[in-house]
Amino acid sequence: MTTHRVHNFGAGPSTLPLPVLEEVRDELVDYRGSGMSLLEMSHRGDHYDAVHTEAMRLAREVFALPDDFDVLFLQGGATLQFSMVPANLLTDGASAAIVRTGSWSRKALADARAYGDTYVAWDGANGQFTRTPTDDELQLRPDTRYLHVCSNETIEGLRFPEFPDAGVPLVADMSSDIATRELPWERFDVVYGGAQKNLGPAGMAVVFLRRATLGTMRQDQGAYLRYGIHADKDSLYNTPPVFSIWVTGKVLRWIRDSGGLKAMTAAAERRAGTVYEAIDSSDGFYRCPVEPHSRSLTNVVFQLPDTEAEAAFLDAAREQQFVGLRGHRSVGGCRASLYNAMPQDGADALATFMDDFRRRAS
Repeated sequence: MTTHRVHNFGAGPSTLPLPVLEEVRDELVDYRGSGMSLLEMSHRGDHYDAVHTEAMRLAREVFALPDDFDVLFLQGGATLQFSMVPANLLTDGASAAIVRTGSWSRKALADARAYGDTYVAWDGANGQFTRTPTDDELQLRPDTRYLHVCSNETIEGLRFPEFPDAGVPLVADMSSDIATRELPWERFDVVYGGAQKNLGPAGMAVVFLRRATLGTMRQDQGAYLRYGIHADKDSLYNTPPVFSIWVTGKVLRWIRDSGGLKAMTAAAERRAGTVYEAIDSSDGFYRCPVEPHSRSLTNVVFQLPDTEAEAAFLDAAREQQFVGLRGHRSVGGCRASLYNAMPQDGADALATFMDDFRRRAS
């Protein structure tokens, strides 16, 4: 029997589809009559092999991945990819360009600089990270190997509504909006994202890699840092993150059966629109600092008139069992994360609460 569940607006780890959680619960102790949990089995055995293969197949299907891309399931989350991307792609004589749109692209920039020539193609810091750039604002050098973007900045609450068409291969950190939108694959060499927001539990990154790049990659790093090793071994070079892959496969099936990425996009637009409407119709009581064109569909950030009002809002929200609404400690304010598994009634309930709180505070 399913227990009572709160409205979880946490930024990650975050809410997962209830049918997936119930399925995991039912299979956890005795996996398909085997007498043991999948978590206790060899990752070389038949049971796990079927789980692994199915998860990779569903990733290809859900993302409409072209045949010339590999799917990798890697430990370390997206943060490890801040190093793995330049460690593999940034060869001698080439440079990496980074679009700095917030906290996560700033971290990617810092790590990439440890591996080679890296520069900022556009910097949103002067505008306090309130928008993403247009293509004609990007300043790229002729030796640029790739352009790295964070498609959605979780902390600042902004996104690229369209991916740059910059004339160089793109690398995208999509941790916060992966599986919420279709992708123009012809522009990318690498797409990656941590699983813990839209795809599954924490502890894993899903990486999509253009296969043609493997022959041009650096080979001067340890084995685990080499994409080619993982591609050759179908992400079974070492013991994989079994639990994360198992649940991610179930979430991918749920996405497929719910209508795929088109349905996820429509649902994300509706959820975010509901909360932004509560903000924009509040006569300034709530304020979103992000320019409308760049507003995130998955991480809605907003501020109240002062810190006292904000504290009262968060206290009242907790009483109504809305959790995870406090903004990131580096920026303050409030944030509602609206990932794929957040039902529309969660966004509706939050918007109603925001309206009621504003009227009571006036």
